[in-house]
Amino acid sequence: MPPDLSGLLSHLCPSHVTSSSLSLSPHCHSRSNVPSSTRSLAAAAASSGSAQGVKIQYKTNTEYYLKSILSGGLAGGIEICITMPTEYVKTQLQLAKGSGKVQYDGVWDCVRKTVREFGVKGLYRGLGSMILFSVPKSAVRFGGYDIVSKWISGGTGKVSKAEAFGCGLMAGAMEAVFVVIPQETIKVKMIHDRNQPNPKYKGTFHAVSTIIKQEGIGGIYKGVTATIMKQGTNQAVRFYVMYLLNTSYRGSEDAKSIPFYLTFVFGGVAGAASVFANTPIDVVKTRMQGVDAHKYKGVVEIA
Repeated sequence: MPPDLSGLLSHLCPSHVTSSSLSLSPHCHSRSNVPSSTRSLAAAAASSGSAQGVKIQYKTNTEYYLKSILSGGLAGGIEICITMPTEYVKTQLQLAKGSGKVQYDGVWDCVRKTVREFGVKGLYRGLGSMILFSVPKSAVRFGGYDIVSKWISGGTGKVSKAEAFGCGLMAGAMEAVFVVIPQETIKVKMIHDRNQPNPKYKGTFHAVSTIIKQEGIGGIYKGVTATIMKQGTNQAVRFYVMYLLNTSYRGSEDAKSIPFYLTFVFGGVAGAASVFANTPIDVVKTRMQGVDAHKYKGVVEIA
């Protein structure tokens, strides 16, 4: 899993962080005061780094939340453009095993066969839906974590390990309900559709209109329980691990600068930990959102 891009953005333009918190601020600070964060931990790191509470400074609540939303959306957009091929391969392998038809021998076999049949662009099948929802997804994740952590800390940004986990859990659940469920349903259906004898989706918007026409609005809202479980545990583990890594590195030095390269290392570790924690749930979610979703009665049956 690639490192978290929010950390990169923090170093490039650290206008949204304070000296010991990744909460947003309307003013730019020097690089020496910028703590680290990581890729899909964009929101996670945004508050898990706030182990030592410093009162958040910002002109207005509107400015605070707008900067949180914009930085999260930018990180999310860049993230999905980089990781889409891995998302495609992961989804194909999960669907193939679920159908009982072994189409690929592994990751590289899936990549090779996809590129041979559809070209490199084949690895980006479903990218439209991911881009369409990436900004609001990251915005809800960033904003959700910031709002919750700010609320429980009384505006200081100081959270404990348990609170960091809880804030991540809530942020993940929020992004699942408001954004991820339709995003993932559309993506999975488009990828699964390609494996059918007669594919029917010509593109993202055609897929959305076709699904809604045939199944109603509920057609793009499949796997609700599994997705909430997946996103919740995903963000909870990421925020928690980032919290541990950040505070462990800083020790008693609240404003200690974290080297740029460790932004990627911490992000990779946190991202990998979240993947290992929720891959089983992700498999269930994917199968409930495919074109064969009608075959399953619920989470328990698939599991």
